[in-house]
Amino acid sequence: MSIQMPDFKPENYPSFHSSDVKILDQNTVFQGFFRIDSYKVAHKLFNGGWSTEVKRELFERGHAVIVLPYDVKNDSLVLIEQFRIGALQNPNGPWLLEAIAGMIEPGESTEQVAMREAEEEAGLKLTEFWPMLSYQSSPGGCTERVYLVLARLEQKVETGVYGLASEQEDIKVHSLPRQVAMQLLQAGKIDNAATVIALQWLALNLAEVKQGWTGSV
Repeated sequence: MSIQMPDFKPENYPSFHSSDVKILDQNTVFQGFFRIDSYKVAHKLFNGGWSTEVKRELFERGHAVIVLPYDVKNDSLVLIEQFRIGALQNPNGPWLLEAIAGMIEPGESTEQVAMREAEEEAGLKLTEFWPMLSYQSSPGGCTERVYLVLARLEQKVETGVYGLASEQEDIKVHSLPRQVAMQLLQAGKIDNAATVIALQWLALNLAEVKQGWTGSV
């Protein structure tokens, strides 16, 4: 029995675009370290016509770059550990094991952010990068897009405590074998989305990365 494959062509997705949304009203309801805007919109419907007025709050927090330094010769990588207010209720506690990360400032490229944050958060001078992927972290109510980049690590890692005092950063640097990082992921010790996705991407593309950076698998 043959299986009927769905007629799903990439060029036909998505069904609608930004022009199929009407912004009826927009105003800022909170401005602090981050910003929250209130929207009233209407959008096209799959069955035809337009929706009634939809009210939503949108968290404007900018866009971020996530950097995973990887030593392809030693099959090791760098992760950092720091306090995160959003993880206060985390069963493992609010100190998370993460990839290096930073917000994109106006006019910056992803590589410029990656270089800046790697030096500030881990004392690393990185210059060679491999774009992994990008994704929206929580599109139901947040504008943030996250860009993941793999960085080629060739220098000795000086573990210790880093970060900017002006930003109240207290960051511990860890250098560990990739397989250990994957074991921590499997055990649920790494549970923040960006780091999970970065490690999974590396696992899926490991052979290609090794081929590209060393010429062997």
